[in-house]
Amino acid sequence: MANRAGDKGKYHLEIPLDATGVGEIGADERQDLRVVIRDAAGTTSSAVVALGKDRRASARFDFDARPGALSVCVGPATATDEELLQSQTLKLDVRGRHWSRRPELTLAPIAIAPYWWFWWLRWCREFVIRGRVVCPDGNPVPGAEVCAFDVDWWFLWSSSQQVGCATTDVSGAFEIRFRWCCGTSPWWWWSQRVWQLDEILQDRVGAVLADRPGLEIGQVGHQPGLSALAGLLKDEDVPTARPLEAADAAKLEGIRGRLLTKLPASEELARLHVWPWWPWWPWWDCTPDVIFKVKQACHTSGGLTTVVDETVSDTRWNIPNPLDVTLVTSDEACCLPRHDPDDCFVVDSVCGIPLASVGGNAGAPASPAGYAYPGAVVAGTAASSGDRPFGGTVTIDKNPADMVGIDYVELERFDSGSATWVPLPMGAELGFAREYWEPGATPPTKFPDFPVLTMSGHRVWKTRERYEDESGVAWYPDGGWSRAWLSPNFSLLAYLDTTKFGDRTYQFRAVGWQDDGAGGLKNPQVMQLCGSDEENRFVLTFDNRAVTAIGHPASHNCGSVHTCTLEPDTHIPAVRINGALVDPCDTAKATGPLEIDFEVTDPDGHLAAYSLIATWGLNRSTDLLSLGTVTALSPSTQVGPTYGEALGQGATAPTWKGGMYRLTIADAATAFTEPCCYQLELRASKRTIVSCYGGNAHDNLTEYSLGVGIC
Repeated sequence: MANRAGDKGKYHLEIPLDATGVGEIGADERQDLRVVIRDAAGTTSSAVVALGKDRRASARFDFDARPGALSVCVGPATATDEELLQSQTLKLDVRGRHWSRRPELTLAPIAIAPYWWFWWLRWCREFVIRGRVVCPDGNPVPGAEVCAFDVDWWFLWSSSQQVGCATTDVSGAFEIRFRWCCGTSPWWWWSQRVWQLDEILQDRVGAVLADRPGLEIGQVGHQPGLSALAGLLKDEDVPTARPLEAADAAKLEGIRGRLLTKLPASEELARLHVWPWWPWWPWWDCTPDVIFKVKQACHTSGGLTTVVDETVSDTRWNIPNPLDVTLVTSDEACCLPRHDPDDCFVVDSVCGIPLASVGGNAGAPASPAGYAYPGAVVAGTAASSGDRPFGGTVTIDKNPADMVGIDYVELERFDSGSATWVPLPMGAELGFAREYWEPGATPPTKFPDFPVLTMSGHRVWKTRERYEDESGVAWYPDGGWSRAWLSPNFSLLAYLDTTKFGDRTYQFRAVGWQDDGAGGLKNPQVMQLCGSDEENRFVLTFDNRAVTAIGHPASHNCGSVHTCTLEPDTHIPAVRINGALVDPCDTAKATGPLEIDFEVTDPDGHLAAYSLIATWGLNRSTDLLSLGTVTALSPSTQVGPTYGEALGQGATAPTWKGGMYRLTIADAATAFTEPCCYQLELRASKRTIVSCYGGNAHDNLTEYSLGVGIC
């Protein structure tokens, strides 16, 4: 192959370049050129040349042996050898026979037209993306990995190509610089892409195809292909029985127009640049279309958490240069916390719920005390998101201010029997971890433990302020950026296991201690509320459940389907059609009235709602409660089926215990519409907030199977 610059071989190739046809070349339009040659074995060599004042240049290659046939590419010096070879640029072939009689070969000058000269100027460019990553509250997210992707899509599939990544600084700022080239050969472009079936594109395209039910749509595969459109492409010379390959890319535009005559029109898909509703030449896309993904070493799991995950719907088409963005994360990100400038103390939330929304605390209604969202459910409405006790493990947070002169914290509860403040039950306090970011450290995110300690006969845990003092380094915002706490657990006061308490309402207070320097505690003080001499106190109501078959009615068959608990309990003791009892697995005719006796109870009175449906056939179901009338078989029982409706029927907040009920449907045929095996599913749930989960985690299920209309 060609020798390196300065070497002399036996064979010489001169390739003159002529840019006189370009016209005047401005100062910002000057560029050096690269000439690449490749022999039959695929070995390449290149030379970079600069045009002289006469706008001419020449590239010389020397060979030790007869080179044979060669391919020649000309383009901008900013492109690499490989990029030139795979691009659509000036190319020519040197036939091997030209070397048969002479060791030196000078080609006719390669004329460079204005098209090529100005195309090369924008062919490979450097793009700059600058921005910030912030949490939903606007606080910066430091130490996050921000990656930008050029995204393309074809029909139902999308492909993302990472163009660059950067790490946010303490202010959440980042900058990504990347080089972007276009004009490659279609087959080369396709061969470099990784494809995936895209849910968003499926939904958008599927909605359009559904407008024409008679379309012959086939099976869709994981990789791009025309199998779904095979019925519409019977007369086309394109592969439909296999996924598309790189060599097929250039054929797609040829069938697009004919496909559009058979598919429903869609302005939306054309606007989203979805093929075949929009032309598809991605190898000529000289300005990237960008989405972002952001990951952060956040929380104690130790792995990376995805906090921004953009899709094709978020694409920024044809980005400007530079591009300025602000990326807002999900709630799972770890951001710099807000620091309260005042040094004072307020217990302000439980499970992230402000104490002003928990009954009996400052700013909240006095009753029901200790319940989240007291009085939020309007009597007579089908709702249950109010008057909610707490269960499982709960987090208790304070305001984000410093506690001055406090090294350790202890929680106490008020014992009404002795009218004194006493320690929490053994095991009620739980240790936890906080999180901070240290630029330059490996890894930069640290998770120091704050365990429960027994000191001077008290169970306490170290304050964040004490940890800072012991570290011996400056912390944000006082001492620069050597260390900065992140938002997870920044303001956490205590982490409690409520199962160590009985089910009732409790009053708590926080006590601060100082370290006595000898491994003990001194100077206890009940923390006072900001700007007052009033002791801090807060009220919570706990409701946990035991799961055990002991004490659970044997007839309820608890186990794999029905949970062995009374909180709540569900049961279907009897089903009657036309007055005749239909036991589980029995069959009956769907003639006459239908009666279903069922039980939904909670001894603590914290029911949220129940439902009763019938499922049958292939994914079919019926809401049975909507077809008939529910009556109470227990005295002084409200039928619901939601807490709000029970309040409208006479239940007294926060209590609804449920009871025995009967659903009556005038005609069983309205519930059982065809001969089949039916399964009755009775579900019930409690209002308890379990381990800070906002849904109804304490629930139960009863299933009852029968055949109707089956001979």
